[in-house]
Amino acid sequence: MEKRGERELLTVTGVVENVIYKSDDSGYTVMDVETDSGDFLTAVGIMPHIGEGEAVRLYGYWTTHPSFGEQFRVESAEACLPVGAVEIERYLASGAVRGVGPVTAKRIVEMYGEDSFDVIENHPDWLSEVNGVSKKRAKEIHDSFVEGTGSRSVMMFCRDFFGPATSMRIYKEWGAAAVDIIKANPYRLCGEIYGVGFEKADEIALSLGMARDSGERVEGAVAYILSRNAALHGHVFLPRASVVGGAAELLSVPREAAEAAVDRMASARKLCTDEVTVSGQRMQVCYLDNYYRAECEVARRLRVLDRMCPAIGEGDAGRFIKLLELRYDIEYAEAQKRAMTDALSCGVMVLTGSPGTGKTTVVKGLIEIFRSMGVRKIELAAPTGRAAKRMSEATGEDARTIHRLLEMEYNESAYPRFTKNEHNRLDADVVIIDESSMIDIMLADSLLRALKPGTRLILIGDSNQLPPVGAGSVLWDIINSGVVRTVCLREIFRQAKESSIITNAALVNEGRPPVLTEKKSDFFFLPRKTDIGIRDTVVELCSRRLPAAYGEDAAAGIQVITPSRKGAAGTEVLNGALQAELNPPARDKRERKSRDITFREGDRVMQTRNNYKLEWYRDGEIPLGDEDETDGIGVFNGDIGVIERIEPERERMVILFDDRRVYYEFSMLDELELAYAVTVHKSQGSEYPIVVIPVYNCPERLQTRHMLYTAITRASRMVVLVGREDIIMHMVASVSDDKKYTALSERLRREFLSDAAGCAEASDG
Repeated sequence: MEKRGERELLTVTGVVENVIYKSDDSGYTVMDVETDSGDFLTAVGIMPHIGEGEAVRLYGYWTTHPSFGEQFRVESAEACLPVGAVEIERYLASGAVRGVGPVTAKRIVEMYGEDSFDVIENHPDWLSEVNGVSKKRAKEIHDSFVEGTGSRSVMMFCRDFFGPATSMRIYKEWGAAAVDIIKANPYRLCGEIYGVGFEKADEIALSLGMARDSGERVEGAVAYILSRNAALHGHVFLPRASVVGGAAELLSVPREAAEAAVDRMASARKLCTDEVTVSGQRMQVCYLDNYYRAECEVARRLRVLDRMCPAIGEGDAGRFIKLLELRYDIEYAEAQKRAMTDALSCGVMVLTGSPGTGKTTVVKGLIEIFRSMGVRKIELAAPTGRAAKRMSEATGEDARTIHRLLEMEYNESAYPRFTKNEHNRLDADVVIIDESSMIDIMLADSLLRALKPGTRLILIGDSNQLPPVGAGSVLWDIINSGVVRTVCLREIFRQAKESSIITNAALVNEGRPPVLTEKKSDFFFLPRKTDIGIRDTVVELCSRRLPAAYGEDAAAGIQVITPSRKGAAGTEVLNGALQAELNPPARDKRERKSRDITFREGDRVMQTRNNYKLEWYRDGEIPLGDEDETDGIGVFNGDIGVIERIEPERERMVILFDDRRVYYEFSMLDELELAYAVTVHKSQGSEYPIVVIPVYNCPERLQTRHMLYTAITRASRMVVLVGREDIIMHMVASVSDDKKYTALSERLRREFLSDAAGCAEASDG
């Protein structure tokens, strides 16, 4: 009897009688098994390599399904291919091997008998001697058989280290080569397989006989430290001393071993070393190779765009602006005119400002000017679907996500691949990007690669918001470089001044306390002294008070935004409490538990990482059996949807993200969490009618001005602050010094200044 976690696993042996259902995506299988004792049972679980006629050893436990009764839930499975001619024919006839049906199975076995498997695997050309089997079909049969053998070996190898869901994820990522990849370098697991940490990869490495002081082990730790800090903290690089010290401490090895590992990796181009300025000091730093190349390319391509775009003189720009003012009987503010003039005269321009300062007015004016000039193709985009939708509504023009603009395509890697790139550039004369504060260094690199020289790039954003979740702070770095034309709009216009949301956000941004005593219709403060009191008030507001005051329809537009996951008013606690009030258990609502979360039909959920492989369908119900006809791919970190349907019999659920429907296999539920309450970081790029913000005693590093400002500016109609006034004042006064390690500003200055020096030399010559 095995033990997995806290549960003793039972062992059942027998022969697979019938495969009732198998998902090609997740490997989830439902099958009838005749046990060695002559009994029959229904086994369910992730068993991609199991087929009819196979002798199996199953490890699992008994469960009772509400519709299908008693089942044996399989945690891991071992399978042996049948050996007798009768059993081999039965196995092949079951459909376990693509391209072989009952008739072909009979013909193969009649010709090759007990050697049929050997012929299929090692002599596939012999299969063409079988009546009805062409050379092409023989290859397909061979490939399918080898694929099944590969999945079997991968699942068997991984079962000692992972559960079936993670084992299946590894197989889908690397295919039959997974075992060889893991044996060659177990540390690729923590860098390329979602949900596998360094500790588990290190455990596997040591179990395979790797020495504790081996170079491969130390190199694995170095790569892990760099990739983890990029993913969790947004650092594009780390000081070399931090990398060396971190690796030595993590593995309990001498610093000299870590120093040598860094040098070897640099020589092999597994990482890049450079000298940059950090907090006023020059120091040696380490980059993962892809981040180094991205940062250098972003700086270079911005300079090329800026220099090669044809400039429109100030006089001509002024005439265009004056015509707009006359046509619409308006008068632009001086800063708005400056923004429009700079956008027309520069290849790259940044427009930043708080809500209510007229950024959209500038964009709409620029679009009209470009059209009047005969500019053929103007593209509008934003990092998220919600931001693109708001951009489209505000301008009256079509806007897309950056991923859709670049035509992201399906691929098996952990990173996106775009059809639009330096070899197939966008057909655009002007590209305007909104919510640019959310763009990380890798997305910026992909965008700039796709822009042809001469394209005009206009970046719109609010530099006072939190930096992007991903690595880098692209917008802030561009502004801070001082070499890219930037206009900051500061004047709040009369109509916007009527909104307490906008005026209070402006006060917070200036380091002044928001007005909490006025009972305006769109900004409220409810003082509470304890974290428990804050939590209870937030739940009451969302479930009763706000719907009662503004109608039940208001409930769909309420979003709780909190600084932290932890604490009595963090997302983990609030989501459970809000789910219990807003979507309690019901007989007609199916559920599925994953980790410590119970997902229920009707729940609001959030995707917690970028998944570039998830397929989605637009409009209407997904037709069963027609899942191949997808409308697009990719669901991204922070996307919020609603669980429409849970299908326990097929081990999946259907989630609606705005107008996109997505299948989630149960094995993927670790990518989801409840979203009745979300963190401020996860709310970036989104806007909600009503935002409720708990202000409680969260970790000190999260009590910052940028955090409060970003949360307030997520609301379009109403903000309700609930909590402690002293913490609000503390947040207003606290400017975060938790800067990301990036060198884009420095690289931009180098690029632009060296270009200027080159121009001066050419002029002198």
